[in-house]
Amino acid sequence: MGRERELSRLRTLLRSSRLLTLTGPGGVGKTRLALELAGSVRGSRAGRAQWVELDSLHDGELLPQALAAALGVRERGGRAGIEALVHALGSRTTLIVLDNCEHLADACAQLAATLLARCPRLRILATSRETLRVPGEVVFRVGELSLSPTGGQLDTAELLQSEAVRLFLARARTSDAAFALGPGDARTVAEICRRLDGLPLAIELAAGRAGSLSLPGILRGLDDQLSLLTDGSRTGPGRHRELAAAIDWSHRLLDPLEAVVFRRLSVLGGGFDTEGAAAVCADGVANGVEDDEGRDRDGVASRGPYPTVRPEQVVRVVCALEAKSLIVRVRGDEQRGAARFRQLSAIRAYGMDRLAEAGELQDTWDRALDWLAGKSAEAVGPGVFADLTGEPLGQEQEILASAVTYSAARSDRRHIPLAIALARLLYRQEQLTAARTLLSGVLERVQDREDRGAALALAARSACLQDDHAAALAFAQEAVAVGRAGQQPAGPANALDALAAARLCRGEFADAVAVFAECLDVVRTLGRPLDLALCRHHLAWAMLQTGTTAQAERLMQECLPELAARAPLGQLTAALHTDGAIRLARGDLDGAERRFAEVLRKTPPGESFHALYPLEGLVIVAAERGDLQRSLRLYAAAAAIRQRIDTEPEAHWWGQVEAAVARVKERLPAAGAAAAMAAGRRLRGARLVAYALRGTEAGPAGRDSAHEGSPDGVGAAGHPPLTGRESTVAKLVAEGLTNQQIAAHLGLSKSTVAGHLDRVRDKWGVRSRTQIAVRVADQAAGRPESGL
Repeated sequence: MGRERELSRLRTLLRSSRLLTLTGPGGVGKTRLALELAGSVRGSRAGRAQWVELDSLHDGELLPQALAAALGVRERGGRAGIEALVHALGSRTTLIVLDNCEHLADACAQLAATLLARCPRLRILATSRETLRVPGEVVFRVGELSLSPTGGQLDTAELLQSEAVRLFLARARTSDAAFALGPGDARTVAEICRRLDGLPLAIELAAGRAGSLSLPGILRGLDDQLSLLTDGSRTGPGRHRELAAAIDWSHRLLDPLEAVVFRRLSVLGGGFDTEGAAAVCADGVANGVEDDEGRDRDGVASRGPYPTVRPEQVVRVVCALEAKSLIVRVRGDEQRGAARFRQLSAIRAYGMDRLAEAGELQDTWDRALDWLAGKSAEAVGPGVFADLTGEPLGQEQEILASAVTYSAARSDRRHIPLAIALARLLYRQEQLTAARTLLSGVLERVQDREDRGAALALAARSACLQDDHAAALAFAQEAVAVGRAGQQPAGPANALDALAAARLCRGEFADAVAVFAECLDVVRTLGRPLDLALCRHHLAWAMLQTGTTAQAERLMQECLPELAARAPLGQLTAALHTDGAIRLARGDLDGAERRFAEVLRKTPPGESFHALYPLEGLVIVAAERGDLQRSLRLYAAAAAIRQRIDTEPEAHWWGQVEAAVARVKERLPAAGAAAAMAAGRRLRGARLVAYALRGTEAGPAGRDSAHEGSPDGVGAAGHPPLTGRESTVAKLVAEGLTNQQIAAHLGLSKSTVAGHLDRVRDKWGVRSRTQIAVRVADQAAGRPESGL
């Protein structure tokens, strides 16, 4: 609110500078301003915006790893850390937002200088309480919100011109829907904002009390707290004093139960949902247990000097703390399921001080460690192949990393399982150097044989992805020895699977088949259908490499029904691709095409290696059928994605793709091949998927004669034509643009774009963006080849 001039100026600065730092005191609104700025430039020349929160990161050496994880940059081809980032960013137009840099200023400065020097189209937007002092840095000092003039008799309309007053009123109405200004109240609000120096965070904290206190009461409370801070040891620069006063005063107004939950939440860095909040904040008194002893007159049980927090109370308290602006809801997480919240960094630091002051730090961490250990065990489940099928604790990564550090420093028994869980998550993210470093520490400490075997198998898989074949084999062989020496019948299975994978990475296909077969014999005795199906799939893939396709086909027929019913999506799509590759090897082009198209339809939107293998499978199918232009277009599109996400295929598979493309190029004139490759490189997003699926039996649902229409948006019989703007929006959807990007491109609001898309869906009788892209691609098919 009230930042229109600043946003306009910042957009201009961002176009002309490559490092823009927003500075200012805590609570002045740097993060919120950066969010608005990053959201407004998406789809523009500044490029795709990537947000990186740094407030929970305390080790500057881990900054490259944290940035890589936030950007989805994976270690490939021996590249890690800075080199992986530079390779991934390359010459792409990208905007990186580094939020809360002040405690890592030196590390942020070094990283920014390196990336800007080596990535020519990269821009960085940083928020920090101090400048980074990097050559070329442009500093924008974020000021406080405007205040009402002092002196004179200002009427209400004049007072409402103040940005600070308008923010207070908006936040107060959020806290209390019945809030309204009475006679003279506008002057009181203006004075409250003036006492708080126009700091947005402090104003929101004060306004959050409008539902329970009168405006004069809020003003008196702030005056008392400011006087206390001025006279005490926490005296500081004016703006810091005002913010500290607002936080301290808001805390003092909490009831005892709210105060306990507030400080305990400070352990949960990186955000939390209500389940996590209850696990960490509640004292463990079960619902319905009688505990009248020590209960106060409000019926709140107490333990020592503080009230006992019951699990069923936590949700209500979290909602109350959000209403008082002491926690905030994390935007964008609603689609993932449960709402998530977080404490802003200044408030969290204050809460951590109160937690230590109350002597509750160790007990709160104990509950957090128990909760995370339970979540980790639940994520692993009863299966054998936890590295492949378990659900990593992605949303809890920051608190999990903090828990690993905390438990390691205290030699806590929970350290090993938590460290393995974090390493498993890093492995899934392909942050392989970090995963192996963590596992090295585990292997130095671990005593339990089962945990040691799990750590060794995971280390072997991580080394495989880094092409460290010797280390992978050594880790896997030790894992097998540990597993065979144990008492668990499933012990050797995971280790044997890792050993077979190490053999595959070394190109030792016959040895890999033998080890996978031994693994299958072990898993058959366990009575676990999903593990048995996974093992059969792995053996089938290894047999395909040796040319034993008939037996591989039988194995896939046995395992696919179980995988389709119960396997994680990534494992299912990998198996479907294997089945397609086997059908291809056996000359069943139609069956192979159906499988590859099925994988493509099941793959989530966005560029990932999951979509590459089916695209490349369709390249081979098109080549074998003599559809030369299609084969080269799909090949060029897939190769461009591989370059953008920095991933390399397995050598044996890539050899088949390259051989097919070489045959195609021999049959096409050089100019025709170059044109097809250029057209393929332009295919992205939904448009690429629509082109790849066109003509396959597994094309998107709803493709029928109604898809026929003119390139100008005229619908099929019975369907009204699109307007010019609707046609433009449909074509941009086919290009893979989001609603936000389309809005920025056309100068429209996001809601207007959504309305156009609703009308396109209604007129064409389709529901998904992919179906829109298919329709656009079908219309373009009647044009010359360049229209693709």
